[in-house]
Amino acid sequence: MIVEVKVPVFAESVQEGTVLAWQRRPGESVKRGDHLVDVETDKVVLEIVAPEDGILQKVVRTQGEVVQSEEVLATIDTEYAALERRFEAEPPQVLPITPGEPAKSAQPAPAAGGPLPGPGARRLLAEHGLEPDAVPGSGKEGRVTRPDVLAYLAARERPPAEAAASRPAPRAAAPAAAPAPPHLPAAHARGERREPLSRIRARIAERLVEAQHRAALLTTFNEINMQAVVDLRARHRERFEQAHGVRLGFMSFFAKAAVEALRRFPAVNAYLEADAIVHHDYYDLGIAVGSPRGLVVPVLRNIDQLSFADIERQTAQFVDRARDGKLKPDDLLGGTFTITNGGVFGSLLSTPIVNPPQSAILGMHKIADRPVAENGQVVIRPMMYVALTYDHRIIDGREAVQFLVTIKEAIEDPARLLLGL
Repeated sequence: MIVEVKVPVFAESVQEGTVLAWQRRPGESVKRGDHLVDVETDKVVLEIVAPEDGILQKVVRTQGEVVQSEEVLATIDTEYAALERRFEAEPPQVLPITPGEPAKSAQPAPAAGGPLPGPGARRLLAEHGLEPDAVPGSGKEGRVTRPDVLAYLAARERPPAEAAASRPAPRAAAPAAAPAPPHLPAAHARGERREPLSRIRARIAERLVEAQHRAALLTTFNEINMQAVVDLRARHRERFEQAHGVRLGFMSFFAKAAVEALRRFPAVNAYLEADAIVHHDYYDLGIAVGSPRGLVVPVLRNIDQLSFADIERQTAQFVDRARDGKLKPDDLLGGTFTITNGGVFGSLLSTPIVNPPQSAILGMHKIADRPVAENGQVVIRPMMYVALTYDHRIIDGREAVQFLVTIKEAIEDPARLLLGL
C-alpha cells in the first residue's frame, strides 16, 4: 500500500512553508516516527516523521520548494515492510530433490563463484527482475545485501552524472604528492557569498519594520539595585533546585514583577486596533529567546497563576527547544507583553523593539558592579539598567515611567512579590 507523507496543518497565522532539508533518500527503509524532512515556516521549523513503516518510494517536494498545508511531500511503500516481516517469520521453501536429478531452487542463483544473496536482497532482486551479478555486493566474500540492492535501485533512478559521483572511486596507487599552491596573503582573501534569507529571518525583519512604521515608539529607562535578589538567590538557590529540579534565575522575579505592574497599569497590557483599545484580562508573557535561526518569542500563558518554579522550568524548556529547533507553532501564539534579556549576551543598555500587536516590551540587561550612594555613603552594588519601549499612542509617558518604577520597587524589595504590595 502507498502511504502519503503530508505537510501538517499550519496555524491560522501561517500561510505556507519551505522544504528545508530531507533527512532520508528515496529507496531507504524507514520506521514509523522516523524523522523524514524539515519544513520551515515563518515561526518554527517543523519535523515531519514517517506515518508508517516501509520504503521511502518517492520525494514529491524537494529542498527549497514552497508548500501549503496538507500538501503531499513524499510517498512510502508499506508493502516492503510487510513482505520483509513475513519473510523473516516464514523460512524459505525447500523443494524436494529426486535422486539423480539436479536440485531446483526458487531463489536467484548466486553470482559466479560468489555466495547466495541475503534473504531481503533475494526478495528485492526477484521483485525488480534483477540478476544477482548485476548488483555489486558489500557483504562478506562479496555477498549481495538488501542495502546493496536498494542503493543500486536508487542510483538507477538518479541522473547518470549524480550516480557516477555517488559510486566509490576504484582503488589505485597513490599518486606522487603535487606541490602545494602558493599561499595567498590574508589581505587578498576578498571573497563574497550569498545566503538565502530564511523564512524566520524574513518574518523577523518584516515585523520589526512594521513595529517602527505603525507605532509611535518611545523608550524610558531606569536602573535597579539587584543586591536583594542576588542575596535571596544565594540563600535559597541550592534548596530551590533540590525541591523543584530547576535552577532559580532572575526571569521569574521579573515575570512576577511585570504581572504586578501590568495590574496597576492595564494600558500596558492592551493594544490598539483601528479606532479601539483592546484590553486583556489575562497575562500571557512572551519571553524573547535567541535561536540559531533568529529571535523567537514563546509565550508563558497565565503567568499570574504560575509559581517561581513553573516560570523557571517553562523558560528553560523554551530555551532548549528554541536551540534545537523543536518549538511548536502553538508555543509562539498570542502574548500580551514581552520581556527580553540582552544581559545574557553582555548587553549593558539597549532600546528593545515592541513585538506587534503588543504595546510594550521590557528589556533586561547585564548586571554590573557600580558605585551608588546609600545613606550618604558610596558603596558598590550589582546594578542593572532596564528599559521599557512602549507605544505612545495608547500609553502615556507618566504610565510608562510609573510602570518601570513598579518593576524597580518589586525587584529591590522581593518581599513585595509575596505580599502583593
